[in-house]
Amino acid sequence: MKWSERENSVAVVNRSSLSEWSLFALRLVVGGGFIAHAYSKLSRGPDAFAAVLHALLVPVPHIMAWLTILIELVGGLAVVLGAFISVASVPLAAVLVVAMLTVHWHYGFNTIKLVAVTAAGPQFGPPGVEVNVLYLACLIVLVLGGPGPLAADRLLRRRIAGQV
Repeated sequence: MKWSERENSVAVVNRSSLSEWSLFALRLVVGGGFIAHAYSKLSRGPDAFAAVLHALLVPVPHIMAWLTILIELVGGLAVVLGAFISVASVPLAAVLVVAMLTVHWHYGFNTIKLVAVTAAGPQFGPPGVEVNVLYLACLIVLVLGGPGPLAADRLLRRRIAGQV
């Protein structure tokens, strides 16, 4: 084996042994993002979010506000912990799709739209669907790729396998 072939095979081995950790990092970022969005809604008060939903003509806005907050909080925590990601991804994806269709769609794709730079700093326009699409793609990767290391699902499987 030539030196370059051996070097390439070592790089592949090292990359594959570390690639599983990318799912762990993705879990932390995506789950943390959902938790941050839930916290933001809670910190402003669920009534403020319900008022936004009411303005968007969402039925039963108070219930939908709390439901959205709970889905983001519990679902985000499940993703961070690597617990039941396939199950948690369904309502999380639903929240993202509803937000895309009711809020972001008519602003296009891009999330960052520089409108002006003022003495107060840069001013941005309303966000498009870009971030929602990225979150959906990340959820798909986690569902298809598994939770990665340090996941509650793995611990649960090991415990069940040990009892059988």
